[in-house]
Amino acid sequence: MTALWLGHAAPASAAGSATEAVRGTIDEVIRILSDKEMKQPARHQERRKLLETVIWGRFDDKEMSKRSLAAQWTKLNEAEREEFVGLFRSFLTDAYADKIEGYAGEQVQYLGERLEGAYAEVRTKLLSEKTSYPMEYRLMEKSGDWVVYDIIVDGISLVRNYRGQFERIIRAESYAALVEKLRKKSKDITAPKTKGSDRSSRDPS
Repeated sequence: MTALWLGHAAPASAAGSATEAVRGTIDEVIRILSDKEMKQPARHQERRKLLETVIWGRFDDKEMSKRSLAAQWTKLNEAEREEFVGLFRSFLTDAYADKIEGYAGEQVQYLGERLEGAYAEVRTKLLSEKTSYPMEYRLMEKSGDWVVYDIIVDGISLVRNYRGQFERIIRAESYAALVEKLRKKSKDITAPKTKGSDRSSRDPS
């Protein structure tokens, strides 16, 4: 399950360390996913909207877009950047929504934190009855808050995965073609694959 890469935005003064921010994030996601009332079919869309709000409260969609586009980002004007951020955010939401809602009681171990200036890495392990795999959250401090800009699942970076695909599409076709594929949520762009399922290309950004 790719579920636990989400978060609830809390001020850094309340969240404290990056690990505490991630822990609070995961706890909030599990609370929503475990709520019996929210599991009712009639409330499916309500729950999904709530999860989207929680996810993008912690994950920095602009930073993820910038890192995924790499050099192409510097060639875009502000309107083009805003358009791309919106499309990429929508693409990621749709790509992972079902996986997130597939939570089945997995447990999280917190293995440690590495802090370097305004950047932090929080290492965790996701445990289920049948398997376990490492998950590393990469965060940066912005305006007194910890925000996630990448997640590494089983050694595979979500940002690097999409960066490689975006570079290939731009090189073979054009940036406009990439935008159109994102708009149509084309199957030409795929989620990362790991032993845990369709997850997040090796080595972080």
